[in-house]
Amino acid sequence: MNQTVAIILLVLLTVAVISFLINLYNKLVLLRFNVDKAYNNIDVVLKQRADEIPNLVNIAKGFMNYEKDLLTRLTELRTVYNSTTDSDKKTEVANETSKALNSFFAVSENYPELKSNNNFLELQKRISELENKISDRREFFNDSVNLYNIGIHEFPNVILAKMLGYKDKTLLAVTNQEKEYHGVQF
Repeated sequence: MNQTVAIILLVLLTVAVISFLINLYNKLVLLRFNVDKAYNNIDVVLKQRADEIPNLVNIAKGFMNYEKDLLTRLTELRTVYNSTTDSDKKTEVANETSKALNSFFAVSENYPELKSNNNFLELQKRISELENKISDRREFFNDSVNLYNIGIHEFPNVILAKMLGYKDKTLLAVTNQEKEYHGVQF
């Protein structure tokens, strides 16, 4: 009888440990995939922005013939963004595109005909909406990364995470150049 109870307790203990490990593993997988999903959500909006840049360029071409360098740069950045699959490169190109768009809108201030063109205004509004979406998704990505990093460092998760090779993920950071504000220029 004692041997039967011992066997039952051993089986229950084994089932409990296996169940615990499965739940722990599933939590780590969930955290990792949430980070990947969050980054891919950013990528979707960045792709939308890259796809809309040609429209902006075409509208502006009619108004600004001698600002070709900036317009060409935006087109080149769009091409590079669409052709690369490396997430770090895409992030770098997206940041360069943001800078170029800021320059473009600053240049547009010098062209009253362009600023008053309905197509330009609608496109500018759309790009502003996309920039807001990108900002929101970057914030969500950083939240996901933070939860992931905490999850792989909590005990007992840290043991299984190290065995599976889980490593910290990097948060998206705002560069010092992006933080600069030079005021509205007219």
